[in-house]
Amino acid sequence: MTEPGHQGNRGHSGPSLEETGLAESADRLMRASLSRLTFGLSPAAMILSYVDWLTSVAVSPGKQAVLVHKAVKKQLRLAAWASHSALDPEATPCIEPLPQDRRFRDPAWRRFPYNLIYQSFLLQQQWWCNATTGLAGLSPHHEQALEFGARQLLDTISPANFLLTNPRVLDKTLATGGANLRKGAEQFLDDWQRQLRGDKPAGAEQFKPGEAVAVTPGRVVYRNHLIELIQYAPATDEVYAEPVLIVPAWIMKYYILDLSPDNSLVRYLVGQGHTVFMISWRNPTGEDREIGLDDYRRLGIMESLAVIGSICPGSPVHGVGYCLGGTLLAIAGATMARDGDQRLASMTLLAAQTDFREAGELMLFIDDKQLSFLEDTMWAQGVLDTKQMAGAFQLLRSNDLIWSRLISEYLLGEHRPLNDLMAWNADATRMPYRMHSEYLRRLFLDNDLAEGRFTVGGRPVAVSDIRLPIFAVGTEWDHVAPWRSTYKIHLLADTPELTFLLTSGGHNVGIVCPPTDSHRHYRMATAAEGEAYIDPETWLARTPETAGSWWPAWQDWLAARSSVRQPPPSMGSSDYPPLADAPGHYVLQE
Repeated sequence: MTEPGHQGNRGHSGPSLEETGLAESADRLMRASLSRLTFGLSPAAMILSYVDWLTSVAVSPGKQAVLVHKAVKKQLRLAAWASHSALDPEATPCIEPLPQDRRFRDPAWRRFPYNLIYQSFLLQQQWWCNATTGLAGLSPHHEQALEFGARQLLDTISPANFLLTNPRVLDKTLATGGANLRKGAEQFLDDWQRQLRGDKPAGAEQFKPGEAVAVTPGRVVYRNHLIELIQYAPATDEVYAEPVLIVPAWIMKYYILDLSPDNSLVRYLVGQGHTVFMISWRNPTGEDREIGLDDYRRLGIMESLAVIGSICPGSPVHGVGYCLGGTLLAIAGATMARDGDQRLASMTLLAAQTDFREAGELMLFIDDKQLSFLEDTMWAQGVLDTKQMAGAFQLLRSNDLIWSRLISEYLLGEHRPLNDLMAWNADATRMPYRMHSEYLRRLFLDNDLAEGRFTVGGRPVAVSDIRLPIFAVGTEWDHVAPWRSTYKIHLLADTPELTFLLTSGGHNVGIVCPPTDSHRHYRMATAAEGEAYIDPETWLARTPETAGSWWPAWQDWLAARSSVRQPPPSMGSSDYPPLADAPGHYVLQE
């Protein structure tokens, strides 16, 4: 019998474990180096998507005929419109931009020849959308990736991005004698130098945590290797007995929920009589590569609950989780329900997903090949760098975050000063290799939490075990956690009461929604136990719109699920004395 590792009668053994390990390390280093040139995108994943599409087109003569017909039809349509608009400058365009496309709204685009240029571009964009979708046999993931890739390429060559084809830029250049281009060049050089030095954008220094943002008074009452726990000072003579624990996402600094005083959710809650605790995550380094997702649960949520139990003994806690923090809170809540831990009074999920099957365009970056490529990058660094994360999110909204800025700042020479939210957005944190790999594979790729395979302590947990009142918030234009994805909590939770609220805005702006902002609106409805499921489109049609901020509606919900008000608890306790003033040390880590 041949022993394992031997090649029968060939007379020599296979590669040793040491040789195999060295070869694997060399391969991973090669892929990690390549990722720096491809901005973290796997060439293999992109090539497979293209080959799948090309093959599907090649064996679909009917689709080819349809595309040729559409191309000819669009050319004739453009020609007819061009003739008509030459006689009537007010002629209705033959194609309108999508509602979210603001590139061609300026009246200057209605002048010849710019009207012909942008109309031709929009028709071409529409044709490529037809060409990359609706192909039988093309995998949905590859179809979405190709449609996304085609859109990115077209957005790159949009006539709005170039001096000679953008009438608004040309008009300003003539009016200022080219001063806008000179100013834009200066801004470009400044941004480029800051990028090379690793500095934050110009103006970010005006929003330093503890000085202009994250200024709600409080004390750090606990610190471990992963978190600082902040307890905020009371602003009322009496407070609700049940404290609030906020679990922010660890992909960015916590203070999006404590921006400048007028935009601070923490300040609002404290002013309404709540005792608020906030987790501030440490910014990990390569030495933290082996910190896993369960470490975030244990060292973050569970240790925070232990500290809060010492400061506010006997009072259950209103758990609030934002984005990744909400997903982690759902995991912790399901684990606590499984184990009979009743320290939570309610659960609020802000733009947080528990089912990742329809997680939006972010899923374009998530398949086996792409994740393996990303894991090699993180393996070499120990963490996922902030620039790599920012690049992926910018691609999801390239028109708003890349090209509109290029036009405004570098061509028009119009520098938009940073506000508190923009400065926070430039203050990202790194992600440990092990945690991020587990998060992407177990939740995004395999959807283990929604499908009952997610384990904690070797045993599965289920969101359906959570029996707490749940308040879930989605945002209308969310590109990170689409609201229809967050709405799926209705299919997972088996709680006696689930309130879902849909607010205007995107992933960040929709959550930062102070009562002073009169331009907002929201929809809210509660599903009681035993009611039939309502799909998101029917829910949207049935639920009336309410003007204003959603914060007061949520505060009323929290207050209704809290007991009597009483004198505020002490800042810290004998077991957990205050260590420092808020915002603490971790939020200042670069």
